[in-house]
Amino acid sequence: MTDPATGRPIVAELGRPETPEEKAARVAANRAKRRANQTTINLLLSIGASLLIVLFLIVVVVREAPTPPPIDYRATADELTAGTDFDIVAPVVPPQWWVNRAGLSASGGVTEWYVGFVTDPEPTRAGFVGLLQGFDANPTWLAEQLRQPRTAGEAVEIAGVSWTLYDRRGASQLENRQYALVTETASSTIVLFGTADEADFTLLATAIAADISASD
Repeated sequence: MTDPATGRPIVAELGRPETPEEKAARVAANRAKRRANQTTINLLLSIGASLLIVLFLIVVVVREAPTPPPIDYRATADELTAGTDFDIVAPVVPPQWWVNRAGLSASGGVTEWYVGFVTDPEPTRAGFVGLLQGFDANPTWLAEQLRQPRTAGEAVEIAGVSWTLYDRRGASQLENRQYALVTETASSTIVLFGTADEADFTLLATAIAADISASD
């Protein structure tokens, strides 16, 4: 609808033609609104592009991350045995098991040989068994490794070797020491602990029995 007198369109909100000043203000407001909308769209597009770049980098880094080299714990044990008087246990385990750490250290005045076994290459199924061999170990050292057990444990025999079983599963404060097997050799105390299945503990204890027999 137009104004018969001026021929200018009548603005519904005003009920009359708008003045040049009002038209200029309306045009400026519409331009500002369009710029604001465009800025918001540009910002969203920029964020989306940035997220795509980050996702791409994560995929590339994870895919190209180098696989840690395998640890030859048996070769390490042979080297240490040749250079010390320790009769180090290095049992043969299934080929799918892999080792995350192996070496000699000391704790509480006791020299320790440690091997960390991961029992499955698939992370979602992997269990863990730590082999800890303390040379000339004392009761204080053993109690510390078992996180101060309150019971004497249960005597079990695996492959002809006597072990003491500590089954405290459910005691979360013990972390990966909830299940443990302990045996002694002529010069050391061997502790197996971890989160793997009982079958994996039995398998490793059996391999250790063979290793002990071979060294004798």
